[in-house]
Amino acid sequence: MEEKSLVEINERIRDGSVKVVTAEEMPDLVDELGPAGAVREVDVVTTGTFGAMCSSGVFLNLGHSDPPIKISRAYLNQVEAYGGIAAVDLFLGATQPSLDRGAEYGGAHVIEDLVAGKHIEVDAEGPGTDCYPRLDLETSLRLDDFNQATMVNPRNAYQNYNAAINSSERTLHTYMGTLLPRNGNVHYSGAGILNPICNDPEFEYIGMGTRIFLGGGQGYIIGSGTQHDPKSGFSTLMVTGDLKGMSPDYLRAATFHRYGPTLYVGIGVPIPMLNERMARNAAIRDEDIITSIVDYGVPRRSRPLVRQVSYKELKSGLVEIDGRDVKTSPLSSYHHARMISKALKASIEAGEFPLTAQAAPLPRIGSCRPMKQTKEYPMVSDVMSRDVLTVREDMGIEAAAKAIVKGSFDHLPIVNDRGRLIGIVTSWDISKAVAMGGIAKVSEIMSKHVYSARLDEPIELAARTLDTHSISALPVVDKECQVIGMITSNHLSRLFARRRSH
Repeated sequence: MEEKSLVEINERIRDGSVKVVTAEEMPDLVDELGPAGAVREVDVVTTGTFGAMCSSGVFLNLGHSDPPIKISRAYLNQVEAYGGIAAVDLFLGATQPSLDRGAEYGGAHVIEDLVAGKHIEVDAEGPGTDCYPRLDLETSLRLDDFNQATMVNPRNAYQNYNAAINSSERTLHTYMGTLLPRNGNVHYSGAGILNPICNDPEFEYIGMGTRIFLGGGQGYIIGSGTQHDPKSGFSTLMVTGDLKGMSPDYLRAATFHRYGPTLYVGIGVPIPMLNERMARNAAIRDEDIITSIVDYGVPRRSRPLVRQVSYKELKSGLVEIDGRDVKTSPLSSYHHARMISKALKASIEAGEFPLTAQAAPLPRIGSCRPMKQTKEYPMVSDVMSRDVLTVREDMGIEAAAKAIVKGSFDHLPIVNDRGRLIGIVTSWDISKAVAMGGIAKVSEIMSKHVYSARLDEPIELAARTLDTHSISALPVVDKECQVIGMITSNHLSRLFARRRSH
């Protein structure tokens, strides 16, 4: 087997003779030269990924004020940072929303503002002690004013994240972006061929202590990330680096509409070609990387698998779902991932980026178990009423009024000739129609934008839907959108009253 050592490769980096290619270029070289020839020809393969990495944040040391303060609560541009570490050490999480702007501005935006050289407003308070007598503090700081600003991201650079689709009847706003109803679109997040772990899936080089490109500067892998699960193809990395060496070109804040803030983090890992096995692994193509499209329309921990698909199909812009083409969109930036792989290549060729040996390997066995829940919560099926009357849209107003009077609810779900939910009217709608006159059929007054619940949906989700949209009832539907029950705010009030009494 053709082999070389890390020492040899680092010597070539130092003397300028190193041969570096990006992960996009490597498959063709292996096809042309074979794994042994590729090892002889190539020293390093560079990778890159640039996606929303919510599990990110920064440790900040403010230095001591005069008189000193022991910070218990702190706000940076009105974004709360955790102060329960030491007197003037804070941790700012990327997804923490601001007090004044809500989800439109958060910890990620503070981090980006700092890297961009902007001032941020700091408001802090403390309990007051003999050695830290100050009670509150206001100041304005830039990145250089902090003693240390150390990025520590618990989970970054997923090996292969699921793609998302939405089978429900309403638009969903998620960490996978806005998902259109009735399988209207597919979102995915990943760089495919450029993904670092996909190019070294056996962790022959990637490990604790590996030097990486992080946010435009140099950082290190400090261990496996949270939810690291190699056996399922869900390996992750825990990384760290000095925020003061990073660039807003590769560290960008974003807000997912009606979900919240996140941080786009640029990560690139150089993979040395130490042997033929590593060359074969680095020759992976998009068609070799398979991920699952799962249904986010089912609001449960285990979402149904719709189908498996390759990154080649996802990147084509269309995938087939149930016999029709559905548009796909990336949440990550392949353009930036490519920029990262090229920037890392240039840095290695310039002798600025020597490779590091593992201090310890990453585990081949991880854990992504579900939460242990010691208290069970009821489902919609436990609370709803099945005594529900549905009507057709061609029903007359007078007949609808009589149906409301005879029925158990102040709402009438409207169904089509196949029994699918298509609308809803309330007693208020009908009363108004009668008072106005001139309205003949339910179709003229029904609301076509209907919120509904599923039989196996946790009751908290139904309660949230009622509260968010200021409505008092939800039709309960099955997988075919057939109405099988009704849940109302009265059901929930009685349930919560019983729980409080216990």
